Order: sequence, then C-alpha cells, then structure tokens
Amino acid sequence: MLVLYRELPPVLSAMRILFLACLRAHTGNSTTAERIKDHLEAAGHQCVLKDATSIENPFEVAKLISKDMFDAGLVIHLYKAGRFMLGTRIPFGAIFGGTDINEDVKNEEKFRVMGAVLDEARFAVAFTYKIKEIAATHWPHAMHKIHITPQGILTMPNVYFSCETFLHDAGIQQNLGNLKIFVLICGLRRVKDPLYLVEEFAEWHERNPNVCLLIIGPTVDPVFTQEVKKKIEHNNGVHLIEEIPQENLQAFISCCFAIVNSSLSEGMSAAILEAMDLEVPVLARDIPGNAAIIKHEDNGLLFSTPQEFVQLSKRLMNEPDLKRRIISNAKEYIQTHHSWEIEREKYQRLVLCLNKAC
Repeated sequence: MLVLYRELPPVLSAMRILFLACLRAHTGNSTTAERIKDHLEAAGHQCVLKDATSIENPFEVAKLISKDMFDAGLVIHLYKAGRFMLGTRIPFGAIFGGTDINEDVKNEEKFRVMGAVLDEARFAVAFTYKIKEIAATHWPHAMHKIHITPQGILTMPNVYFSCETFLHDAGIQQNLGNLKIFVLICGLRRVKDPLYLVEEFAEWHERNPNVCLLIIGPTVDPVFTQEVKKKIEHNNGVHLIEEIPQENLQAFISCCFAIVNSSLSEGMSAAILEAMDLEVPVLARDIPGNAAIIKHEDNGLLFSTPQEFVQLSKRLMNEPDLKRRIISNAKEYIQTHHSWEIEREKYQRLVLCLNKAC
C-alpha cells in the first residue's frame, strides 16, 4: 500500500533515540511504539526500542545511554517507562498511556514520579483532549508542553487469512455463515476486565447458539489469566485465544460481527480504531477513554452494564440501518481524526525539540 504524506524540512541532524515502552507482543503499546518508531526512522533518525518491563532501575538506562551514545529519548507511559529517564543526560519526550493518567495518578508515589517526568520532558503527547484536560488538573504548570496527537491508523489485513480455518483450530465448529462473532481484544490483566460480559453472554448464547464471544490477547498477568481460563471453562459460547500477528488479527476482525471493549480504563484503544477503519461495528464500555472516540448510536455503541450490552447487540443485529450508519460514520471519523500521515508529520516535528542544538 502506497501512503503519501507531506515532506518535512531536513532535520538539523539525525539523532539516535532510545525509545522505552512496554513491548509485550501484540499489545496496543507495542503496536503504537512500532508505528512511532517507523515515523521517526522515516525522518532519518535511528530509533532503538527497549522493553521498559525488562529494566530494573535507572542505572541500566544511564549505562545504555553512555554505551550506545544516544542523543535523545522517548517513552510511552509516564510511570512504567518515564521514571527510567529521570536524571539522564539526554533530552526526552513522553507519551501518556492509559493507566498512567487514569489509574497511577491515584497512587501518591507514582503521582510524584510522573510529575517529575513531566517536569524534565521537553514535550508530552496526549492522544485525546480529555487526557490533556485530566493532566492539566494534576500538573497545570505543564500545560504548555502537552500536545494532542490522536493515534494514526493504517490497517493492512492479511488477504490470505482464512477465518474458517482459524475458527476450526480454535475449536469452533459452527458454520461461519450462521455465526455472529463478537471479539474482545486485550492483554489479560484486570484493568481490561475481560470477564465483565462473560456470564451475561453465556446466558445469551444459551438462548441463541449462533452468537459467540472470542477473547483474544496475550497473558500479561499470569495469575489473572488462570482466573479467566477457569471462568470461561464454565461458560458456553465464550472462547479464549492466544494473541495472533497483527495482520491476521485485522483480517479476523473483518470477519466478525462486532468488536467489544469492556475495559475499566483506556487511553485510546487501537483495537477500536482499527475496527472502525475495517468497517466493523464497535460496542464499548462507557468510560472516558472510549467515550472520547465513540459517539453513541453515531459511530459506535456505548454500554454501562452487561445487560445493556446484550440489548444493544440485539439492536445491532435487528436494525440494519443502525449498523450501516455506525459503520459509515466510524469510517469517516477515522479518516478525519486518525490520519496516519498527520500522525507521522506531528511526531517528526515534535522530535526536533529533542535535538541538543535546540
């Protein structure tokens, strides 16, 4: 796929950039980090991704910076990654995640650390106006350095992917033509709340065997993953599948009836945005991160209880005009607000602030 974007003026000089993020494969953070890395390398910089979860203390990062001669840094998540950049000799920028601004601010020590990260950062990126607004209530002095840059979306589903084979391998033997597949994509951890809909969905499946819920994602919290597996064993119509490569996941999304998000907290869900771009309806829990993307009954559906989720799902199945409107408006929303080309240009301009000559 050929993607065109406006050329930027030549950079003052190419930089070696250390990019810290939580890089568990097939998670939103990993996908976002890889995309931003590509943006920066397209501008001539060298960008090295390092998994923040593998770092034990800031001294490791200081040694890495000295050894590999990094000129600048970038982090996703002010606490999980940002704390390791504190006190380093290189300028860095920060990107808000989801749990940092929504959850970690409730912890006094984490809140203090994140404030220090914002103080030292040359710039910070918020995916939505809401994230900037929340950050401004906590750190008003940093308002001037927070830039709003929505995630850019570029979907490239695997054209050779077989939904039938995938479902068969997952133990789902029903005819694909009769199924209404709902898919929930998330790393298995409590904040994503993948069990929120399980019991209600299983009851619905008992009444209508043609509906099924697939939960797809990597193990992030091993203890919680066992809890999820045990719960699903006792609820028909709900299946748990390990993560799959991004291009296969996007191809599978295209086969589904709807994408589901039941998180307790979100920054900006890449799975929701990709589903919108792939013209698949979205049903999402009514939380600030999701409501910042979805306008109810316009480009998606928002639910507040498992019972409301089932009610809205039935509407989506029985009201074709509603489904068509949501799909059309969602596609238009992505093209207007989540341009991959605009995201590329913004990061390429922002990173110029990290050049030591500035």
